[in-house]
Amino acid sequence: MPDGDGSSPSDRLLALVKQILAKNSITRPVSVDDQLTEAGLSSIDMVNLMLAIEGEFEVMIPASEITPINFRSVSTIEALILKIKPRTPES
Repeated sequence: MPDGDGSSPSDRLLALVKQILAKNSITRPVSVDDQLTEAGLSSIDMVNLMLAIEGEFEVMIPASEITPINFRSVSTIEALILKIKPRTPES
């Protein structure tokens, strides 16, 4: 699902997480498997992350998929996006 800029979904997700952490003055490194709440994201941050993901990946996350398990880490969010985003043929 790379876009025109060549970034992988996990790179794009990490960038979104780092932006939110930076707004909270948190600069610790984050990997794809780190638990986001332990990295410093609050419940409000998670809502902001969900909205940012919907915009970045042009998806609507169904209410039934907004669960702590799906938003535990960048890798679980990436799996969710792959599950809900329709595949489009590469041109």
